[in-house]
Amino acid sequence: MRVIVINTGTEILLGDVVNTHLTFIAREIFPLGLRVERQVSVPDGTAIGDALSENLDRVEIIFVTGGLGPTTDDITREITAELLGLELVRDPVLEEIITERLRTRGIRLTDRILRQAMVPRGAQVLPNDHGSAPGLYLAADLNPANSSPHLFLLPGPPRELEPMFLQSVQPILERVVKREEPIVYRNYRIVGMGESYVEEAVGRQLLAIAGLELGYCARMGEVDLRVIGSSTMLEEADAIVQAKLAKFIFSTQRDNLETVVVRQLAARKATLAVAESCTGGFLAHRLTNVPGASEVFLSGYITYSNEAKTAALGVPAALIAQHGAVSEPVARAMAEGAREKAGASFALATTGIAGPGGGTPEKPVGTAYVALAGGGETIVRHLFFPTDRETFKQLATQMSLNLLRERMGG
Repeated sequence: MRVIVINTGTEILLGDVVNTHLTFIAREIFPLGLRVERQVSVPDGTAIGDALSENLDRVEIIFVTGGLGPTTDDITREITAELLGLELVRDPVLEEIITERLRTRGIRLTDRILRQAMVPRGAQVLPNDHGSAPGLYLAADLNPANSSPHLFLLPGPPRELEPMFLQSVQPILERVVKREEPIVYRNYRIVGMGESYVEEAVGRQLLAIAGLELGYCARMGEVDLRVIGSSTMLEEADAIVQAKLAKFIFSTQRDNLETVVVRQLAARKATLAVAESCTGGFLAHRLTNVPGASEVFLSGYITYSNEAKTAALGVPAALIAQHGAVSEPVARAMAEGAREKAGASFALATTGIAGPGGGTPEKPVGTAYVALAGGGETIVRHLFFPTDRETFKQLATQMSLNLLRERMGG
């Protein structure tokens, strides 16, 4: 079955809001054997009518997001009803739900708000537990006089759309989707190898599997290798990928690298401290974004100045004077000092020159050292990331986390 997603909202086209709906919907419908064929974004107002008219006879399922609220530019339900020749009728149960929701929140009820209780005749109301605008499902050919696909009208805010989709839309899709042979999707998240090297390692062999869909996606400090096909195809592909890339794969799910590292630490009942200079706390930020990090993460030291490295971590001032703050000996001392101060199983340290100034011919902008203390001999890596500051921080922390992942055997 062919699927299209139509996103309404001027704020999307102005760049004020990131459109996350396509990612969410595409991911959730894939296990049902559905894939988005096309995505269209239109501004608020009458443009939704043109987008719907152009696609009503092209696909079997349309998801429309946005335009269900109470303001004058929220006209998705009205335009949809008009296109399909359906009368809008007031739903008394829905009106009561909206009225009660506003009453309990002390919000004044207006006629504009009550517009949200108007429903195209025959449409199924999709409850909204997180907002006042309900979703609507219009079954295919609801009006026999006007041919139409299955239409799902969903609210714009992700905090409303996503739970509604999981609770109400998924059960409907499971009834209407005609399943063929299941299509399986697997994504290998790879760190420590560039995109072209990943392709060089496995691309030719994977393309030899008839019918397998293969794709690559380069991100900062990692590569996604995507394979799609039947279960048999994926078993054959997995054997190839694991044989060539196993030590570089940190996840075959949607886990990011920091989640994997926190999970590894928890499984070992180990703890971690970090000492950061050039990354300015970004490494600690990534780790503490992971639920459950408090079980394993003990301390973070942001020692941006030379004096702080000495005072907080015990790095000898003479060592800094001799080698410079951006050096292998100082990175080593930072990691070992953080581990000792915090009493942690492991400690990571970062020091470098993020730029755009501060470089020298011997240590150009982009130079970085990352160190790992604990679990064996202290490791220091000399890296070079001649890029902008934000990317530099991302790459330096990525390499630090991977250093720890590898030491823990992941």
